[in-house]
Amino acid sequence: MPTLPFQLHTLDAPRQAQARIDILVIAGWTGRDSAAVEAHVRELEAIGVPRPRATPLFYRVSAELLTQADEICVLGAESSGEVEAVIVASAGSLWVGVGSDHTDRRLERLDVPRAKQCCAKAIGRELWRFDDVEPHWDELRLRSYVHVPEGRMLYQEGPLAALLAPRGLVSRYATEGLPQGTALFCGTLPVHGVVRRASRFEMELIDPVRGRTLRHAYTVQELPIAE
Repeated sequence: MPTLPFQLHTLDAPRQAQARIDILVIAGWTGRDSAAVEAHVRELEAIGVPRPRATPLFYRVSAELLTQADEICVLGAESSGEVEAVIVASAGSLWVGVGSDHTDRRLERLDVPRAKQCCAKAIGRELWRFDDVEPHWDELRLRSYVHVPEGRMLYQEGPLAALLAPRGLVSRYATEGLPQGTALFCGTLPVHGVVRRASRFEMELIDPVRGRTLRHAYTVQELPIAE
């Protein structure tokens, strides 16, 4: 299982720490508003992804997919990222980071759980203490950019108020709270335009109350599919 270095930010001075991740979970269809969930369902239906049987859903994937690398490799030219807040249970506390649930869209049309397992899941190198942001959680904002032939484009943006509240989401997955060593991706926002591949994906989690931002970015190397 991966052990990743993080800079942990509290209201005191930041510190460096190692976090071993044994359990990696991707939460899907986590919109707080049914209309927002339906919008995300429709944008994925437009590329052939079947409707979920229930909402939210929790996809357990290999923890070894979690990476802080600046580049990931994917098979073929039909994958894309999506920005998410990530809750990490480590060192006896909950922490919040920014991540990307990069997914194989071609396989997703056939089998969503397997599509989730196919690609690396990026996470940034800094975490905020959950208790420090929970009081104004709904004011936190997610944002992503994609680098495409037309240039750098805004891809997703919106407040976490659009998604299920974190404690409620956690309780739906684990009634007694997240086990230590768990990373939970908390769901994403609809995209501007259509779901699309990109050569580079940038992601941000913005705290306007404390005036700080978590950032991470990665390039995507598309490997050829042998015929």
